[in-house]
Amino acid sequence: MASVNKVILIGNLGRDPEVRYTPNGSAVCNVSIATTRNWKAKDSGERQEETEWHRVVFFDRMAEIAGEYLKKGRPVYVEGRLRTRKWTDKDGIEKYTTEIYAEQMQLLGGREEGGMGGGGGRASSGPADDGYGDDSAPAPRRAAPPPRAPAPAPRAPAPKSSTGFDDMDDDIPF
Repeated sequence: MASVNKVILIGNLGRDPEVRYTPNGSAVCNVSIATTRNWKAKDSGERQEETEWHRVVFFDRMAEIAGEYLKKGRPVYVEGRLRTRKWTDKDGIEKYTTEIYAEQMQLLGGREEGGMGGGGGRASSGPADDGYGDDSAPAPRRAAPPPRAPAPAPRAPAPKSSTGFDDMDDDIPF
């Protein structure tokens, strides 16, 4: 049976990004994203709030973009997958951490929040070497395509032909 490991977050950065580079030159960026859930208590009617902190890791080009544009407090959309790592601390104790390996990111908010405005920018990825020796890790990140150039000026209509297909669109529907 197939399985799915997908995480979608919309939250705010709790601190500025930390970008570092692996020995082979790949960028790695770590951030903490806060998501907050609000509800009204059934018994008292008081508003309740619960904040959850998520460790998110970006790789390669997306790590560089995150390091440049993300700032503390900035809203961001992230898609990725959960990954639990194990390591041994300086006292010889085994530790575990669960992180979100980001595969897509979109900056949210307007220009006043820094970075790209009007919905922000987007970066995404596919499989690549994440520096942790796992072959199924995210791939090189691609930034969103640049804005499109303005449409060319309208041209004069083409001369009519005898086929009867002159008024049909050039677009093929499949």
